[in-house]
Amino acid sequence: MNTHITTSHGSDFYGLDTYTVTVLHDLGQHLRGVLPSADHPPLTRILDAAGQGQLIVEPDQAALLAILLRRAATHRSLKTAHSKVAMRLGIAAASAARAGEIWTWNLGSGQ
Repeated sequence: MNTHITTSHGSDFYGLDTYTVTVLHDLGQHLRGVLPSADHPPLTRILDAAGQGQLIVEPDQAALLAILLRRAATHRSLKTAHSKVAMRLGIAAASAARAGEIWTWNLGSGQ
């Protein structure tokens, strides 16, 4: 398993963000505690799959994930570190959806 995931539509100069697989898996576990059980599965499935291969998220799905990520990021029970990751992912997902482009998660060797 690779240790880092690079997502498109990110905040750096090249439009990318890089996260460790551990951070994404950990975020998924915490989101189960802050989002309703009916809402979190589309998001936690992707976070749980981080590191298993390239993920491609269609624009309409990215729009839904952006909403869920932003909702989670502003939840008072989510720790600041997790909130920041959720917010960055939410912004990237929203950017992809707004542009009508796929949001990609690629395996990488890290920063």
